[in-house]
Amino acid sequence: MEFKQNHILGLYHLSAEEITLLLDTAREFKGINTRAVKKVPPLKGKTQINMFFENSTRTRTSFEIAGKRLSADTINFSSSTSSTTKGETLLDTARNIMAMHPDVIVIRHSVSGSPKLLADNIEASVINAGDGAHEHPSQALLDIFTIQEHIGKLAGVNVLIVGDVAHSRVVRSNIIGLHKLGANVRLCAPRTMMPRNFHIDNVPITSNFEEVLPWADVVIMLRIQMERQHGPALFPNTAEYSRIWGLNKRRQQMMRKDAVILHPGPVNRGLELSPEVADGERSLILQQVENGVAVRMSMLFHVLHVG
Repeated sequence: MEFKQNHILGLYHLSAEEITLLLDTAREFKGINTRAVKKVPPLKGKTQINMFFENSTRTRTSFEIAGKRLSADTINFSSSTSSTTKGETLLDTARNIMAMHPDVIVIRHSVSGSPKLLADNIEASVINAGDGAHEHPSQALLDIFTIQEHIGKLAGVNVLIVGDVAHSRVVRSNIIGLHKLGANVRLCAPRTMMPRNFHIDNVPITSNFEEVLPWADVVIMLRIQMERQHGPALFPNTAEYSRIWGLNKRRQQMMRKDAVILHPGPVNRGLELSPEVADGERSLILQQVENGVAVRMSMLFHVLHVG
């Protein structure tokens, strides 16, 4: 099929067929990343600008590598050294950048809806690299890709997402994408970390981690996002959170024998995951990072319609 979207702002607006096309293309691109010469020419002559207004290691580096491996001219925009520190608005910054005629802008911003604002007001394609607590489509796509690659299917797979649901943009994109491809999703979180109005397709919600753990084929542990938590504390202390909500070796033994563990990173070791679990044979965390490059290559390739 043809990918008709000019932007990827979230998975909500993508069909199951479009998501499948992105995954299939990522599978083809993944082999490029293990070649001696890791470069192909599809985006030669295209200009990609990565505008990151929040800190990032995996996503920013992954998008940069993805663009370069497709032969795009890739420029990283640093908000700390830009005119935004002088009071320039996001839209004015983007319009000034557009005067230089880029083809695609990858944006991460703390305010939900920022990628949509750009997409509505500039001519370049826009890819959302995470906006506020709204969506993080590339992370969800690489999670889904990793699950499919490891298990061999998505339909009927049981996925348990655990942790700081209230502040996670990853969980929203994952629920949407996994449901569209036939997976079953449950959420498990402390009541203080589960927004009261959080209802996407009637996803079952529980606060009993150990009760639901044996149900899962895949457990996605969410990062505790301290930087987004304001006001009263949502849990007594990190030791208490780890004791009740952390995935440790004892809890890992409650999982199905072939169940696997994902985490969007960065991992707060000893909080969401104990070190032996994070580095254990059930963990697919580094596979997620590897797959992220191929998935982001696919996203860039398709929004620019070069296929």
